[in-house]
Amino acid sequence: MASRNNKLVPEAKAALDKFKMEAASEVGVNLKQGYNGDITSRQAGSVGGQMVKKMIEKYENDLK
Repeated sequence: MASRNNKLVPEAKAALDKFKMEAASEVGVNLKQGYNGDITSRQAGSVGGQMVKKMIEKYENDLK
């Protein structure tokens, strides 16, 4: 099993970072490149939740 920090597809890192920045922008969280340990848990959760929401929407649209 891959460790937590290893991506299954390393080439996808740039796309995931872009996706994360877009999701953060949509929920009003200002992320910067690199370390973002200064954001609150609520802000981080908002970004993650927005990412999941977008992934589910895409999956549902792909099923149509």
